[in-house]
Formats: sequence, C-alpha cells, structure tokens
Amino acid sequence: MVAISTDITTANASAITPERLEYLKSRRRQSLIVGGARFGLALLMLAIWEVTSRQGWVDPLLISRPSTVMSTLTDLAASGELWRHTSVTLRETIIGFIVGMVAGIVIATGLWWSPTVGRILEPFLVVANALPKIALGPILYVWLGPSKSVYGMAIAISIVVTILMVYEGFRAVDPSKVKLLRTFGASRWKVLRFVVFPGSLPALMATAKISIGLTLVGVIVGEFLSSTAGLGYLILYGSQVFQMDLVMASIVMLLVISTVMYVLAEWCERKLLRRR
Repeated sequence: MVAISTDITTANASAITPERLEYLKSRRRQSLIVGGARFGLALLMLAIWEVTSRQGWVDPLLISRPSTVMSTLTDLAASGELWRHTSVTLRETIIGFIVGMVAGIVIATGLWWSPTVGRILEPFLVVANALPKIALGPILYVWLGPSKSVYGMAIAISIVVTILMVYEGFRAVDPSKVKLLRTFGASRWKVLRFVVFPGSLPALMATAKISIGLTLVGVIVGEFLSSTAGLGYLILYGSQVFQMDLVMASIVMLLVISTVMYVLAEWCERKLLRRR
C-alpha cells in the first residue's frame, strides 16, 4: 500500500511539465508583485494624508491624520470601548448576513421551484431592489424597536439582491443537464440537489461576497437611526461633537471587519469550488 502511494505521488510530481512549472512560478511572481504594489500604494496614500495634514495643506480638524487615528484607536482599545462597539457591529453584521443569505436562498429556491410564481414576482423584486432602503428606517424602528430595527435594516438592504442573484444563478444552470436528469425520472428535489445547487455555486459565493458589504451598510444605517452602541453610533457621535479622529478610527475598524469577512468568503469559495 505504501509502495502504491509512493508511485502515485511520484507520478503526480512527474506529471508537472517544465512549462507548467514555469507558469506556476510566473503566477507566484505576479501575485507577489501585485500584493507588494497594493501594500506600497496603501502606504503612499497614508503618507500623503499625514504630510498634507501636518503641513496644513488640508485642515486636520476636518480629516484628522493617520497618527491621530492610531492614537485614538489605542486609547479606545485601552479603555475597552473599541472592543465593545466593534463586537456590537460585528454581531449584528454576522446575524444579518446569515439570516439574509438563508432567507434569500430559500425564497430564490421557491421561485425556481415554481417558474410561474417566479415570473409573477420578479418585477416586484426588481422594483423593491430599486427602492431606497433607508426610507424604511423609521418604519422598521416603529415595528421592531430600537435594537431589532438594526437587524431589520441589514436584512432589508441585502435580502432582495440575494434573492435576485441566486435566482439568476439557478436559471443560468445548463438546461441540458436538468433535462437529462428529468428524462431519467429524477424528481425536482434531486435536480435541485445534484445539478442546480452545484452548478450555481460560483453565483452563490459571489452573492455572499456582495451580501457581506450590503449587510454591513445596513447595520451602519440602522445604528445611525436608533442604536446606542456600535461603530455606526461612534461615527454619528464623533461627527456631532466634531471629533473626526473618532470618526476615522471607526471607519478603519469597519474596513478591518469588511476585509476579514471578505477574505473568509474567498477562502470558503476556493475550498468549495476545489471540492466541487
């Protein structure tokens, strides 16, 4: 058994041609170059921001400066306020994202399951997607209260896009494969399980990455309207008392949250697509 495994490993290693090896090396070099360019560009932007603020070319009272933002983040972290507000926003984002994705996939599955219902409801979904969701804020506040309205706003902003994208992904699956399974007597559930879901996996993962950003936007809007904790509340409070360093520090934490969640979504996408 060990000999067989060794032979397979040797065969796989020998299967990599010099052209393939050179291609992999080129891709790795390109990835390193792109990563280094991104990091250098970020440092350059921060340096320009710091210099222009210190030299008085722009008013530091309006945009703060990176060194002041880092000092504010350090003070907030030492007092524990940073982790308290960040955890509130992170919890609301994760719950809103999960609920929005699950509900969106379930509704999109129902639309695919009944094409007639899908054709009837699709124009209404398009109109609902065009509706400015922030207009629903006062209504959600009255219906759900100050705390739950944040989750309601997050779900309201993300769920319609999720339904439309997942539904389009389901309909984009190769119809010949669906017809083949139906010819062999497969039920609609089996077609959904073995053809539609695997075939629309890239669309599902793309929807998840978009839904992350939309959910975070919904959470911040909800916190603007009603919350007494969270990064959205810090941004609103900082703008009211004109502490732009507090506003910028909160925005930095939002960038960290969105980046981490996006990277996790990309990691899941690579794992799932490789397994598929």
